[in-house]
Amino acid sequence: MRFFFFLVFLMLPFSVYSQEDKGAYDEKILALQEKIKTSFNVNIDSVLVYASELETIDENPLHKTFALASKAYYFQLKSDRPSSDKSYAAALTYLRKAPSSKEKVKINAFMLNVGGLIDWKRRNYKLALDKYEKGIRLSQSIGDFMQVIKFKNNIAMINDEVGNYKQAIDISRGVSAMLDGLKYKYTDEQFIRDKGNVYINLGNFYEGEYYTHNDTRKFYLLDSAEYFYKKAITYSAKFTDRKISCEINLGNIYFMKEEYAAAEKVYYSLMLLTKNNGYDDEYYNVNLNLGSLYFTQKKYDKALACFMKVDSIYKIRKTGDLEFIKSNYYQAKIYNEKNDAANAYKYSEIYLDAFEKNESKITKEALDVNYTMGLSDLNKEMNGIQNKYRNRILLKNGLIGFTVVLFIVLLFVLFRNIKRRREIEVKISALIAEHKANLEKKINGVEDVLLSNDTQTTVAIEKNKPAALSIDEEKENEIVSKLLQLEKKQYYLNPDFTLQSIAKKIKTNTTYLSYVVNKRFGKTFSEYANELKINYVIDEMISNSTYRKYSTQAMAESVGYKNAVSFTKSFSKRTGVTPIRFIKKIEEEMIVKSSSDT
Repeated sequence: MRFFFFLVFLMLPFSVYSQEDKGAYDEKILALQEKIKTSFNVNIDSVLVYASELETIDENPLHKTFALASKAYYFQLKSDRPSSDKSYAAALTYLRKAPSSKEKVKINAFMLNVGGLIDWKRRNYKLALDKYEKGIRLSQSIGDFMQVIKFKNNIAMINDEVGNYKQAIDISRGVSAMLDGLKYKYTDEQFIRDKGNVYINLGNFYEGEYYTHNDTRKFYLLDSAEYFYKKAITYSAKFTDRKISCEINLGNIYFMKEEYAAAEKVYYSLMLLTKNNGYDDEYYNVNLNLGSLYFTQKKYDKALACFMKVDSIYKIRKTGDLEFIKSNYYQAKIYNEKNDAANAYKYSEIYLDAFEKNESKITKEALDVNYTMGLSDLNKEMNGIQNKYRNRILLKNGLIGFTVVLFIVLLFVLFRNIKRRREIEVKISALIAEHKANLEKKINGVEDVLLSNDTQTTVAIEKNKPAALSIDEEKENEIVSKLLQLEKKQYYLNPDFTLQSIAKKIKTNTTYLSYVVNKRFGKTFSEYANELKINYVIDEMISNSTYRKYSTQAMAESVGYKNAVSFTKSFSKRTGVTPIRFIKKIEEEMIVKSSSDT
C-alpha cells in the first residue's frame, strides 16, 4: 500500500556542478542544465527537449555527456530500455574523449550516479550500490561533498527497496545534517528541493519500518512518517510531483489509522489530479490503494473496479510489478469470499506466477545488499486458495472418469483372481489325486516301465538325447536299476544327491548318468533330483499330519535343501503354490471328505 517516491533524487545527480564552479561555464549551458534538473520534477517531457538542445550546443564532450546521460535516465523513466542503454553508452564514449581534469572526475561521478539510478529503476540493486560506492570515493577525492550527499541519498533508497529501513533512516538523518552544514553552498531553490526530498524519504522509511512490524503498538512509527510527510509538503510548493507523493502517503496513513472517510477523500482527489496531469505511476498506485481501502471495508465491487484498472494499466505499461501482484492477491481473496471458484483459482494462479518471478529476482538482488525480500504469508494464503479450488475443479471434472476406470480395473482384477484361483485349485487337486494314486501303486510297476525302454518313450525324449553319445541297452538298464534302488532307499533326501556323487556311487561317469537320466526320465539330473525331493514332500503332506505342521525351513532340510527360499521356489514351480497354501488345500479337502462320509 505504501507509495515509494521513485523520483526522489532523480534530479540530484544532475546537480554536478557546485555553485562555486558556475563561473567556469557559459550562462546558457548552466541555464539548460538547471532546466533539465527542474524538468525531472515538474514536467518530465521537457527533459528531452532541453537535453537535445544541450547536446547540440557545442562539441564539448562533457556537455554531450551530461545531455546524453540525462536522456538515458529520461528514457528509463519512460520504460524505453533500448534507448536508455544507447544514450548511456554514447555518454560514456564522450566521457572517455574528454581530457583528464577535475571536471572530468565530477562528470565521471555524475555518470556513476545516473547509471546507479537506471540500475535502481531496473531493480538491479547490487549494480546500483556498486556504482554509488565508487562514486562516493571519486567525489571525496575532489572534495565534492554535495555530490557525496546525492550518493548517500540514493544508497538510502537502495536500503529502503530491500527492507533495511533502520539503515535507510540512519543514512537519511545523516544526510539531513550534512545538508544543514553545507547550506551556504546551495541556492535557496536547491536547498528547498533537496531538503524536501530528504523529508519525504524519511517519511517513506518510517512507514516501511511500521509495515515490517505491523504492530499497532508501534503507531509512533506512523506518527513519525506523518510528521516528515507534512514537513515535505511545506517544501513542495514548486514541486507538484513531490506534493502528490506526500499526499498519497498521508492518505495511506489515514487508511492505516482506520480513518477511512479521510483516506477515501484524499485518494479520489489524487486520482483526478494524477490522471489529468499525466502522472501515470502515481495514478496506477492510487488505484491500488483505493481498491485496498474498499477491500478492507468489504466493498468488493468497488474494489474490483479499482483492481481491474491496475491490471489493465500493467498490461499496457509492463511496469509496477508489486502493484500488479497485490492487485491479483486481493482479487483472488474477493472471489474466494464470493465462493467464485473459477475466478478465485484464476487470480491466485496469476498472483503466484507473478510473485515467483518477482521473488526470484528480488531475492538475488537482496542477498547482495543483506536482505531477503518475500511475501511468504501471502504466498501461503494464495497457495491455500489455489489448492482448495484446484482440488474442487479437478474432482468435479475427473470424478466420472476416475470412477469408470476404477470400476473396470476392479472388475479385471476380480475376474483374473477368480480365474487364477480356480486354475490353482484344479492343479492342486490334480496333484493331490495323482500322489494319492501313486502311493497306492507298487514301486516295481514303475520299475518295469522305466526298464522297458519301449519305442514310445524313446521317441518322446529323442529330442533330449545327445547325438554323439550311444551306449548299449544293457548298460542303460543297469544305471536305471541302480537309480531306482537309490530312490527306494530315499537317498535323494541327502544334501549331496548330485550328479557327481551319484555317478561315483553307482560306478559310472557323469556323462553316462546324465545321458541315461535325460533319455529315460526326459529331464536333466538337477530336474530329476528336485522332482524326487518335491514329490516326497507332497507325499508326506498328504499322508503325514505331523509333517504338515513342520515349518518351511524344516521341510526344506528334510529333503536336503540348505534354505527355505530355494525350497519354496522349487515347490512353487512344481505345484504353482507355496507349501503353506498346498497344506491348506489338503486340509480343506480332508474336511470336505470327512463331512461327506458322515
